[in-house]
Amino acid sequence: MSSAEPNSAAAPRPASAAPLPSTAGIADPGALGLAGFATTTFILSTFNTGLLGDSLETVVLPFALFFGGTAQLLAGMWEFRRANTFAATAFSAYGAFWLGFAYYISQVVPKLPPAHAYQATGLFLLAWAVFTTYMIIPAMRTNGAVLGVIVVLAVTFILLTIGAFAQSTGIDKVGGWAGYVTAALAWYASCATAANGTWKKTVLPVWPLD
Repeated sequence: MSSAEPNSAAAPRPASAAPLPSTAGIADPGALGLAGFATTTFILSTFNTGLLGDSLETVVLPFALFFGGTAQLLAGMWEFRRANTFAATAFSAYGAFWLGFAYYISQVVPKLPPAHAYQATGLFLLAWAVFTTYMIIPAMRTNGAVLGVIVVLAVTFILLTIGAFAQSTGIDKVGGWAGYVTAALAWYASCATAANGTWKKTVLPVWPLD
């Protein structure tokens, strides 16, 4: 979810402040963050679509803890270092989402009243649907690849939220397929970020929007 954020967007600094260290030698963490997000989303979507049974769903937990969660959170911290507000917010937030998801599934769900657990899950998903929907606005200043990820992710969260509250496996499956599209777009954006940064030229287009 990396973007070339203009320096004018940074907070003003006192004239007497020492210049900030250059970030020119810091690699773009966007490829890592997008890869962690895409891979974990793909794994979870496999169960949301019903392609694999729920009895195997715990396989998503190590991905959520270490790749989608920890690695993505670290990518977000490095984006703060690069003064990229959108990517820092997105990677850090979705890293926290996956860590929270792992904790929710393993520690919270087993303790919820079975008759009302779906409401808790719906509320959990609704909060992320709201966050992702308003992140579309800053994503419009990044590039087409990242904007596509955020838009389809918002649709995914909305569908899964509706499916949870309505207790509809049909809507859940549609949300799972939307998750597959999200994962594919994020994988493409990750590959483009890594390839373009390594080759020092446009190998895969990301369609800048600014």
